[in-house]
Amino acid sequence: MTADEDPDRPAARSAWRDVPPRQVRQFAALALEEAPALAEDILREIRAEYPGLPVVLDDSGEPMALVGIRRALEGFVQQLASQEGRPRYPLEVFQEFGRGEGLHGRTLDSLQAIYRLGVRLAWRRLAEIGQQIEIPPPAMYELAESGFEYLDGLVDQSVRGYAEAAAREAGERLRLQRKLMELLLAERRSETASGAFHGAGSGPSSAAGHAAFGHGLGERAARVGWQLPERVAVGVLLRPAREAVAPAVGQGVLLDMEAEQPRMVVPDPDAAGRPELLRRAMAGWSGAIGPPVPLVDAAKSLRWAEAAVRLMERGLLPSGEVLHCTEHTEALVLLQPEELIEDLARRCLAPLDHCGPAHGRRLAETLLAWLETRGGAPEVAARLGVHPQTVRYRLRQIRELWGDEIDDPDRRFELELVLRARRLRGLLGRL
Repeated sequence: MTADEDPDRPAARSAWRDVPPRQVRQFAALALEEAPALAEDILREIRAEYPGLPVVLDDSGEPMALVGIRRALEGFVQQLASQEGRPRYPLEVFQEFGRGEGLHGRTLDSLQAIYRLGVRLAWRRLAEIGQQIEIPPPAMYELAESGFEYLDGLVDQSVRGYAEAAAREAGERLRLQRKLMELLLAERRSETASGAFHGAGSGPSSAAGHAAFGHGLGERAARVGWQLPERVAVGVLLRPAREAVAPAVGQGVLLDMEAEQPRMVVPDPDAAGRPELLRRAMAGWSGAIGPPVPLVDAAKSLRWAEAAVRLMERGLLPSGEVLHCTEHTEALVLLQPEELIEDLARRCLAPLDHCGPAHGRRLAETLLAWLETRGGAPEVAARLGVHPQTVRYRLRQIRELWGDEIDDPDRRFELELVLRARRLRGLLGRL
């Protein structure tokens, strides 16, 4: 227990409380009488020191700064006169000062410097009044300490206003950013405007639609300070935890954390250093980033990212990291139209229906290795890790099952397509 916490220790004497009440009342009366003029002097000095300080008027046309200074002086003096333990601050005025700093993009450093200047000027005049009515120096020293404590209270009020303005501005920015992303990723727009962008369907109506889209997008982008890039890549993320903190992707990347699966729009994804910055920012997250596309086709990049995430959730693509769709093109192309691929597989692989599961799988793996290598038995055997004679036996069986169709280029293409898709699903061994 410290000495300050010791209940048996007598309270420290207050030099100000020892000042006779008559002198306190006299001091307060003189200070309150001079408060309006002193407030004007202080504001004049502040403006001279900080010429760029904006002048904001209240409803009556009086500068808010002048009102705030005067009320602060009066509140401090009234506190001294009543000897209340807890000061009363002019809350709304100084909170508004803090909000003003936040809304104008300034920090609180300059505002606090202004407050300190005001306190020094006020103290100089209050010290003159104290000397005039012969208040003891120890009491005036205590008065100076109280003045700086009072300053701390005013700063607290401004900090609250500043934080409120910052939160409001951040919320508004996020709302505008989500609106921008909604327009950018709208599927209907991608279908109607992309023709004009690429030159297809370049009639008057499509050109006008593209111009209208570009105007609306540019207007919304300007409101959040986002410079329209030529190309973008769209990402879809999987949260590592429900309360996960948003990844620090940087100001240039649009990020919507409100969706169940957060989305992001990466401008100029191939720019120097961008992939490495994203990799570091996305540590601990998983998801997929779609292919780079022209800005007008952002919805297409989003579709591929969503498709990749669905495959990740099914265990068909690696999870635990943020994948780039361009590095998994085969899986995305072959695994997406699942019903069509399965229908084609049933027709193409029908000859294996009468083979046992294990034998049918071995023949399918041999057929895929042969189709991929276009080589003879030794090359296929090396790929499969079996004896060439085993491969020759299997290839004879394959030719018996498919007959002359195995020599048709279109049929071979279809067979390789469906067999690669099955390998991606883990139904065939990795070769």
